[in-house]
This record gives sequence, structure tokens and C-alpha cells, in this order.
Amino acid sequence: MEEKLKQEPSNIIKIVMFGPESTGKTTLAKALAKYYDTVWVPEYAREYLQEKWNREQKTCEPKDLIPIAIGQMEFENTLTKSANKVLFSDTDLLETKVYSEAYYTGSCDPLLEKYALQNTYDLYFLTYIDVPWEKDDLRDKPNEREAMFSYFENTLQRYNKNYVLLKGDIETRISLAIQQIDKLLKKHDDTNRNR
Repeated sequence: MEEKLKQEPSNIIKIVMFGPESTGKTTLAKALAKYYDTVWVPEYAREYLQEKWNREQKTCEPKDLIPIAIGQMEFENTLTKSANKVLFSDTDLLETKVYSEAYYTGSCDPLLEKYALQNTYDLYFLTYIDVPWEKDDLRDKPNEREAMFSYFENTLQRYNKNYVLLKGDIETRISLAIQQIDKLLKKHDDTNRNR
């Protein structure tokens, strides 16, 4: 099972959209993937939990977290192979770890935690809560957005993750994201040229 949680090695830039529910992560991942003519990794948890909700009218339970993590890494490892220089992920295992701790009294499966911290990304875009909250079958914390945002930001800081805060409308966010990504691409190209 551990192999299924491991990130396969690659030479592309990996960027994660990171933040509380309903803060524009999917919209951003899709737009940036289109701009850079590459692929993006959807959030496996949405697919998995929507099917569960439709089948059982139940939300996420602790027993769901490892299957969700395995599905997320399968998506990522598969899509990495077809990415063009950069891969955008709508989430990662660190986000799953945050939700596990926030929902289940601070606990996280040790295996999930191990790979949440071991898998690496070049940059996180932390999405702020200044976009309207949109209700769906899975979202359930409209009144806890500030607390959840703080939890996400504190997690990035605690583990020394390279991140940029994105605020404002989608155009503002995309513009700032592109500036940051272009810097990463230039550095990546320069490093590869000097090898």
C-alpha cells in the first residue's frame, strides 16, 4: 500500500492549489493548465465522496482517507507523465492531512502523514477566502472559513513549504500566479541548461 502513496520521480515543476473549501482552487488549476498548455490533477476526494454521498448519504469518515490519498496519488502520478513542463494539482496529501486533523480531533493516519510530508512540490498557491462560498453536497463549513484558512496557512508555515497567497478576483489571482510560475520555469530551464 505504501507504494501507492509515493510520488513518482519526475523533472517537471509541480504546483498545488491549497486552501479551504470553495476558495477557487479548481477554477485556478484549470485556468493555469490551459494557459501553460498542460494538464491539471483533479481532486480525487470530490469524485470519491460524491459517489459515497449518492450511494449512502454519508460524508467523509476516517476510513475513507487512505483510499482518497491512494486515488489522489494515482491521478497525480498518471498525469505527471503527460504534463508539459508544469503540473497543477487541485490538492495534495498535505491538504488531506489538514482535513483529517480538522475533522477528526487532530488525528491523522500515520501512513497518510508520512507521505503528506514526504511528497514534494515546487510551490503552493494558498487560496484566500475572499470568494463567495458555494454550497454543494460535500461542503459543510461556511461559518468556519477564517479558522480553516488559518489552519491551512499555519500548516504551510510549520512544514516550511514554499507558498504564495492568492487573493482577489480570478484575473488578479491568475496574473500573480503566472508571474510566480514564469520565475520557476526560468530557474528550472537555467538549471537544466547548466547540467
